[in-house]
Amino acid sequence: MSAAFAYVSDAQGGGDADGWRQRLGAALGEAIDLRAWPDIGDAQDIAIALAWKPPPGALARLPNLRLIVSTGMGVDHLLVDPALPDVPIVRVIDPGLVGQMAEYAIYWTLHHHRDMEAYGTQQRQRRWHEVPFTDTATRRVGVMGLGEIGADTASKIAGLGFATAGWSRSPRAIDGIECFSGAAGLTAFLQRTDILIDVLPMTPQTAGMLDARAFTLLPRGAFFINMARGGHVVDDDLIAALDSGHLAGAALDVFHAEPLPADHPFWTHPKIKVTPHIAGPTNPRTAAESVAQNVRRLRAGAALVNLIDRNAGY
Repeated sequence: MSAAFAYVSDAQGGGDADGWRQRLGAALGEAIDLRAWPDIGDAQDIAIALAWKPPPGALARLPNLRLIVSTGMGVDHLLVDPALPDVPIVRVIDPGLVGQMAEYAIYWTLHHHRDMEAYGTQQRQRRWHEVPFTDTATRRVGVMGLGEIGADTASKIAGLGFATAGWSRSPRAIDGIECFSGAAGLTAFLQRTDILIDVLPMTPQTAGMLDARAFTLLPRGAFFINMARGGHVVDDDLIAALDSGHLAGAALDVFHAEPLPADHPFWTHPKIKVTPHIAGPTNPRTAAESVAQNVRRLRAGAALVNLIDRNAGY
């Protein structure tokens, strides 16, 4: 098998070629030939592609490709390519990314729970006033999506004393977390959730599922955190829920189009906080071993781990 790797990306967020070359080489215990797209030399040399939002058709130009590694959260950025080669796709399990995602969720959970938006307004008004405090044990947080990131996020938030629940398509059991599943469990999950955190994968089933009906099911005054995919949300419905006062606010890290267009109403909405898809950047230092594990397995002819089911979308 050819020994060459390619880092194929047209966006930030999946690490960087130099970082991957250094960290993956160290994890494998060898100097690796890793080339950064588009300067990859002879495309026939490439056997393994590390990819994050690759240009459409780019991976199809690698005739000897044997493995695609998604270096970011999710694989929807790959599956949208109609020319995607029929080779195995694996996810990176990056403990650093998992921890960073939980940090993002915890930050905005506490920001809303401790009324920091109100205190910021009061500071600008030079007003000294104590906002009535809500007991942490009575604040109900709900995490949609209970994979590695969702389960870690839910467990850490529960560890802070919040009444924490999770929802997933199929049943899950997590210590200390009230778990809901399927269509039958979604309504009850939303109705008991004061702070909703989206960590779902992007699939045809999850596209647009956070719509007017979903937002209406949340209790009045609920707060929404999206660090999964913008495609889960019907933007106009979110804005309507905020404008009506049904939702107190939203922290959004992901969007239908990225970068978020300059004329998008999210930028200037007084109840929305926008961050540029930074909730969980992949760190080659912490992710390299996950990639190295599958490289070793590929070379040995062993079964790959963290393999993607293209039909399921994750």
